[in-house]
Amino acid sequence: MADFFVGEITTELLKNLFAAISLKLCSSRGTAEELKTSVEQLLPIIQEIKYSGVELPAERQFQLDRMSEVLQDGLELVRKVLMTPRWHFYTHVQLAKKMEALEKTVSRFLQGPLQVHILADVHHIRAEVDQRLDRFDWSNRVVEQRLGTLKIGTCGGGGIGGGWMEEAVRRVEEEGQMKWEVSSSVVLGLGVGMKTVKGMIFGREDLRVVGICGIGGSGKTTLARELCKDDQVRSYFNERILFLTVSQSPDVNQLKAKIVQFIMGTQILSPNSVLPQWNLQYEWITVTKSLVVLDDVWSLAVLEPLLLKIPGCKFLVVSRFKFPNVLDATYDVELLREEEALSLFCHSAFGQKSIPPAADKNLVKQIVNECKRLPLALKVIGASLKDQPELCWANARSKLSKGEAFSESHENNLLQRMAASLDCLSKKVKSCFLDLGAFPEDKKIPLDVLTNMWVEIHGIDEEEAFAILVELSNKNLLTLVKDARDGDIYSSCYDISVTQHDVLRDLALHLSSDGSVNERSRLLMPRRETELPREWERDSDQPFHAKIVSVHTGEMREMDWFQMEFPKCEVLILNFSSDDEYLLPPFIENMPKLRALIIMNYSTSNCILNGFSVFSNLTNLRSLWLEKVFVPRLSTIPLKNLKKIYIILCKISNSLDQSAFPRLTELTIDHCDDLFQLPTCIYAMPSLKNLSVTNCHSLYHLPADLGRLQSLQILRLYACPALQTLPASICELLRLKYIDISQCVNLRCLPMDIGKLTSLEKIDMRECSQISNLPKSTAALQSLRRVVCDEDISWMWRDAEMALPELHVQVVEKHFDLDWLDE
Repeated sequence: MADFFVGEITTELLKNLFAAISLKLCSSRGTAEELKTSVEQLLPIIQEIKYSGVELPAERQFQLDRMSEVLQDGLELVRKVLMTPRWHFYTHVQLAKKMEALEKTVSRFLQGPLQVHILADVHHIRAEVDQRLDRFDWSNRVVEQRLGTLKIGTCGGGGIGGGWMEEAVRRVEEEGQMKWEVSSSVVLGLGVGMKTVKGMIFGREDLRVVGICGIGGSGKTTLARELCKDDQVRSYFNERILFLTVSQSPDVNQLKAKIVQFIMGTQILSPNSVLPQWNLQYEWITVTKSLVVLDDVWSLAVLEPLLLKIPGCKFLVVSRFKFPNVLDATYDVELLREEEALSLFCHSAFGQKSIPPAADKNLVKQIVNECKRLPLALKVIGASLKDQPELCWANARSKLSKGEAFSESHENNLLQRMAASLDCLSKKVKSCFLDLGAFPEDKKIPLDVLTNMWVEIHGIDEEEAFAILVELSNKNLLTLVKDARDGDIYSSCYDISVTQHDVLRDLALHLSSDGSVNERSRLLMPRRETELPREWERDSDQPFHAKIVSVHTGEMREMDWFQMEFPKCEVLILNFSSDDEYLLPPFIENMPKLRALIIMNYSTSNCILNGFSVFSNLTNLRSLWLEKVFVPRLSTIPLKNLKKIYIILCKISNSLDQSAFPRLTELTIDHCDDLFQLPTCIYAMPSLKNLSVTNCHSLYHLPADLGRLQSLQILRLYACPALQTLPASICELLRLKYIDISQCVNLRCLPMDIGKLTSLEKIDMRECSQISNLPKSTAALQSLRRVVCDEDISWMWRDAEMALPELHVQVVEKHFDLDWLDE
């Protein structure tokens, strides 16, 4: 109904604007005329939406709702202009400023999101027309075929029966690590491969499934990604390209659903959806050229169900293995030429294309030769030797040369060579690198998961843990994926995440598997399995001395577990995929030293956790991470020493009510769509320093006595659009240093006494368009150093800037999310 009310509001607003212009008020007449022009452009479009009878996607409906609120405020503003006597000049000046802000908002909507809406409509209309024409052409062909058979007399009658968004994050460490450009247009070592694969996918109707094959670290994925970005490829497939990472532990049904969604342009399908069983000879109507890239494929059993026989669709399979039974053609990735290998190594080791004059040329070339022209080895080993003394270089050459006899297998040989790059790391940093093998391949690892684990198991603080992450990133041993909002000490758990090349993960697993299974310091499952490893069961009569245990399975029930003793375990990571239920392992009660428990469900739906009674003995548990589950009622579990709770993508309901966490310092709730107000248990958290409630679109109310959290230093309320006010008691949080209210699009004002927050250092209030003025007390925020906001709010801080000379107001551009174009 929002579109109906927008139309009525717009019509009424136009009438009042004409009246305001007729008054010839010098302070607002010009702005009113500009606003009238903008609204006149907007009205017919809104009327068309209003009477079209077409239901809009949720994101577009949300933006229309926002515009409705803006126009309603504009209507009230113009009425105030009309009701204000002419001699109230000061009031007219203030109203004129507000009308200018309103005109800018409407104008931005016309020039920004509305243009994208129109583009989307054109896209959808073109797709519908193409689809209908395809259906008509196909029907004609079927009719012709039927008529042909009738003429021949072989048919005795009868009727004609027959009846995008995966990649949004940046991955720098890809296969081959060859994204260093030697010119503005050619990526090192990819020219031949690009030309060859293009020849396979352009104009070759006989080649439906083609492959890129090569050993780990040879540049397969880099080649595939560069192909997807190539202008010729994008033009040939009309931008219809889907890139999917399959990995060793895939959910095949989920991948099939994504392919069907991409091809058909339907709404998102869940893995439990019944996929259509097409009669591909008669019923498929989409004949548009499309390219589906399946990266990191490990088995034929996984590959075959994904190769749907869809007219016009080509598949590009990227794998370490050849699948001659299903691939129509294969390109074997060539290793770098000698000069290319030397250039790539020098770029990593020296930051330039060639060997610098001061370096030992023979020593450098010997190390390059030992890397066997493998891009990943060249980049990682080069980075590990950067700024190191010559003695370290000589030692690396010696170890690399000895690795030749380790195995004739390219894979094992590569791992052995990569191991040499860890020699420059301290014992603690190397241990942190090996811990990365505890997480599933091809998954982003949130920053807080890693840092909390390292804090608990290595006895370091959070600052040192982050410094270790940066060091590993500088050595090309992992990649820090950064959100545009990160960069300071107030970054949250999803502002920064970690990814790792699968060969580097293999290296961590390889080095962690030394010794007997009971004596290993890390007990890890390399990939998702339906049951625990047989090796674990065989040795379960003896205690396991691992400090980190990582389990990666599907849905688990009581009969799937067996008892194990873990007297030294401090970190347990449960990676699983389940849409229904998951029973926590009973051996948790045999982990008396457990300090961090991480529970991550990688399914598309939330699951129910059972067996929480095992928590009764976890008196040392300090950190709990729950992701994509129904949060159990924690009030029944004695977790008095718990310091950090993370609840991500969960169904939370009232599960936290009446819980008592007297030592809790950090509570994070993210993407929980059934959270309407904060749980009452927060009042039983006197030590709480960090409260983060983000992307909770149903949160509409904060408790009036939030000010009781006297230890609170960080308050994040990012992207809670239903929130309209902040309680006045927030001004009693005298230790508060940072508040984030960005993308709280319906928040109308800051508390009047915000100036009492004498410790406040930073405010993030981008995309808070409903805030029309600031309290005068903001000038009293003596510790405030930085405000992040949009341009239309920045002018409100001018008075505060004059009173606070160290204040910096950072103006950021509005970000319009175009993901809904893929619907």
